[in-house]
Amino acid sequence: MSGKNKQYKLAARPVGTPKDSDWEFTSSDIPTAGDGEVVVKVHYVSLDPAMRGWMNDAKSYIPPVGLGEVMRAGTVGEVIESNNPAFSVGDCVTGYHGVQQYGKSDGKDLVKVDPNLAPLQSYIGGLGMPGLTAYFGLTDVGAVKEGDTVLVSGAAGAVGSMVGQIAKIKGARAVGLAGGADKCKYVVEELGFDACIDYKSPNFLSDLKEPLKSGVDVYFDNVGGDILDIALARLNRHARVVICGAISQYNNTTPVQGPVNYLNLLVQHARMEGFVVFDYVKQYGEGSMQLGKWYSEGKLKLKEHIDEGIENFPSTFLKLFTGENFGKLVLKVSED
Repeated sequence: MSGKNKQYKLAARPVGTPKDSDWEFTSSDIPTAGDGEVVVKVHYVSLDPAMRGWMNDAKSYIPPVGLGEVMRAGTVGEVIESNNPAFSVGDCVTGYHGVQQYGKSDGKDLVKVDPNLAPLQSYIGGLGMPGLTAYFGLTDVGAVKEGDTVLVSGAAGAVGSMVGQIAKIKGARAVGLAGGADKCKYVVEELGFDACIDYKSPNFLSDLKEPLKSGVDVYFDNVGGDILDIALARLNRHARVVICGAISQYNNTTPVQGPVNYLNLLVQHARMEGFVVFDYVKQYGEGSMQLGKWYSEGKLKLKEHIDEGIENFPSTFLKLFTGENFGKLVLKVSED
């Protein structure tokens, strides 16, 4: 197959916020399929906060990306060559081909998706890993129930936006935290949250009083830091705190800021539990079916923030940490 496969590889371990020199933009031959393999043309790459952790040489729930390796990332694309009977040319699939235009797989990590049911990019957004993260985090770890007040940080982001919508479906109140008036308006008026508070407002703490006057039964944390502490101080008895992420801490060059108000977990007989979506891999089918059903019934709204051009990966990736994106951040890498 003629042409080249443009790729971004990890060139150095970032210190603080990733910079251009931490990446190597290169190209290689487009791969060919061996026995039992398929070649996928990547259309969209998923950009997620977890990728920042994968860049560190530290023990975690998944091995770090090696120096000189293609940057790990979720992808969705089209099979263009197949020597695997489970896949045909033209099939659309999700996988983890990384930040590149073409990937090769033995098929074990691929999941077929239907572009006629939802836009292709939604399968790495609300109907993919972020949606599954919200679903299992809220329903299993958070044990949400009817009448609960659910507080979620990063409410306009990929996971947070789904958490609030699922909370409403489950009969709970959904209160979001987001940065800026426009995001808060979107969260309430388009996603259907009961309230959203702008954490950038100088009146942030007083603005919390009315929406959280009955306290917090479930806090779904995506940001960590000061926001986590503020939420811990407002827990109800037997509240559940779901630790999904801590994006405010990922680029720290100083020690991670831990919670000060953790003793309220003791006072309120509450619990705080961390999780990653890979804990639920055997239940992905269940979660995907439920998300798809809610989407087809019009109960879920999906939103992707799409930037184009693989060469723009470094600058687009940083939008995760500046809060520029509404909804799921996606990079379109295919050249039509």
